[in-house]
Parts: sequence; C-alpha cells; structure tokens
Amino acid sequence: MTAEASSLDSGPNDGAPKRRRPRRLSELFAQLARDADGSVSIGHIRDALGNRGFAPILVLFAAFNLLPLPPGTSAILGIPLIIVSAQMVYGTRRLWLPDALSKRSLSADTFRSTMEWIIPRLARIERVIRPRYWPFWRKQGDRIIGCLALVLAIVVTLPIPLGNWLPAFATALLGLALSERDGILLAIGGAVSLVSMIVIAGVVGTASLAANAALGWLF
Repeated sequence: MTAEASSLDSGPNDGAPKRRRPRRLSELFAQLARDADGSVSIGHIRDALGNRGFAPILVLFAAFNLLPLPPGTSAILGIPLIIVSAQMVYGTRRLWLPDALSKRSLSADTFRSTMEWIIPRLARIERVIRPRYWPFWRKQGDRIIGCLALVLAIVVTLPIPLGNWLPAFATALLGLALSERDGILLAIGGAVSLVSMIVIAGVVGTASLAANAALGWLF
C-alpha cells in the first residue's frame, strides 16, 4: 500500500482504528523532487498529483509565479493558472492541459532547485493550517475558488511591473485552503485577493493619469 493511500493506524490509547491524514502538499512536492530523474514534464507532475484534485496544481503554478524570475515571465507562467482555474469553474473532473504545455519539462536539477525554494515556504504555512470552518458543500468550493483564481490569473498575465506577485500569492493561499479545507485560510486568501486587486487598480490608475499628463504636456 502506498503512503498516499488512506491507511488505518491504531489509536494511541484505546486501540481503535484512526484514519491517517492525507500527505500534505509540501510532502508530495518533496517526493516528486526526490524521484526526479532526467527531465520532469508538466504532464508528469499532473499525473503524479492527479488524485488530489486541482488544488495541488493550482498551488504549484501559483508558486512558480512567486519565484524571482526575469520580468515578463509571468505572462507565460500565468497561462497555466488560467487553464487550471477555468476548468475548476467549468467543473471538469480531470485536469486537461494542452500538449504544448504538458510536454514542457525541466531538468531534474532545475526542478529540485525550484522545489528547494518552494517547499520550505510551503511547509511553514502548512504548520498553521488544518481542516476547519469550511463553508462549502462537496464541489462548491472548487468552482467558487476557481472563479477567484481565474480573475487573479488574468491579472498575473498583465504586463504590470511587480504586479504578479500578490495575485499569485493570493492564488497559492486559495489553493492551499481548498487542499486542506481550511476556512480561515480561505478568508485570508480572499482578503489578500481583494488587496491585490486594489493595488493593481491603483497602479493602473496612476499609470493612466501619468500617461494622460505626459500626453497633455507634449501636445
């Protein structure tokens, strides 16, 4: 039986069986990094995490957008977030990725170094979250969180300097909340989403006013 399977453990006192909790995302990502050999494709990652639903993929692609990468990279890395969140809204049972994306791969060393950046930060958040106060019934949460994530993913792809980090962070929090069924983290992720949208609107509004002022001065 694999570690991912829901096995039974004996209780510490009365010997009654107790169901083991599913492995957390940081543990799954660490396992993927340890098993990485040769190139690691996006399709391979999807297949390895497929039985956990959409939340792990949402967290992973959001985390990619948090990495310190060259400007303009978010326009590319935001596309998978749009694809994943759109399917969550639609209610797709199994994640579909276009071949051009699913066949994209990283070398094992690059994948492991990426995971070395992501996993410790993810593990710190996981230490304070747990299933609690979840407000949704069955798959309702997938669609509602998918709607929020879709809006944030579109913002991530916009060519706004430093404008992708906060929406990507909010998306990662929402994905973690969905994975752990943590209503408190969901509220925090929603608040960060709202703040990110306000910040982006402020940046765009300020840039628009500056552009209008410059055009007025020139002409």
